[in-house]
Amino acid sequence: MYLNRCDEDLLMSNFIENTLCDILKNIGNGKSQITIIGVGSGEGNHDLEMISQLSLKHPRVLLDYKVVEPSGQQLQHFRETVARTSNLEHVKFTWNQMSTSEFEEQWRRTNVPEKADFIHMVQMMYFVEDPAAVIGFFHGLLNKNGKLLIVQASSENIVIRAMKAVHGQLSQIEGFSFLSAADIKRVLDVGGVTYQSYELQTDIDVTECFSEGDENGELLLDFLTSVQDFSKKASPELRAEVLRLLRDPQRSVEREGRVLVNSSAEALVVDASH
Repeated sequence: MYLNRCDEDLLMSNFIENTLCDILKNIGNGKSQITIIGVGSGEGNHDLEMISQLSLKHPRVLLDYKVVEPSGQQLQHFRETVARTSNLEHVKFTWNQMSTSEFEEQWRRTNVPEKADFIHMVQMMYFVEDPAAVIGFFHGLLNKNGKLLIVQASSENIVIRAMKAVHGQLSQIEGFSFLSAADIKRVLDVGGVTYQSYELQTDIDVTECFSEGDENGELLLDFLTSVQDFSKKASPELRAEVLRLLRDPQRSVEREGRVLVNSSAEALVVDASH
């Protein structure tokens, strides 16, 4: 429902095709194998786009692709998509159904000397307990010319603001980190690492949220607040507060009778330390 009302997926695809592909052109110079780690890959839609671009930049190079995803359902969907996709003979997949902390524990326990050439974490830093530690671990796995990609909602993104509005009042979102790209950049700045930032500007149409009882509007409110059946569980005052937030004139516009609010993100491309 969310993706049908904004062009976030299209923006991410354009970023991968027009910007990220050039950023990654030197990560595997002179190598016969490139190691990639997809952290929180979900169903793998953007992973396959990245694989396609890497294959164009590094033809005849084996891609060692390690997927880290705690959801068994999404991981299975990813595997089924791979099975239906042609031209992946040059990709070796390793499927890790686990969290980032479990992956780190496994990596350290097996004492793997291998480094990675590209690691991506797209819209997943909300679900880790210690973002600085997670970034530090994966950043430390990069090879000399490696790159770490982190995509996170901007501080003006309405999803972050809506979740903050209900935080502490409804328990369903306990454990969720309301991190924006600005928070991630502060972590990177403290660590003294270099990175480039790319804005992915988009709006989401939330018009249906203002029609009480509208099925689509209720689903959108569930997504925006990360609370299933939000309108049934929230007090009338809390629901009104979220709707007021969605119509904040500083972050929303009305165009041809539709209410559009900020849903932008930032793509942060982090350089290896060495």
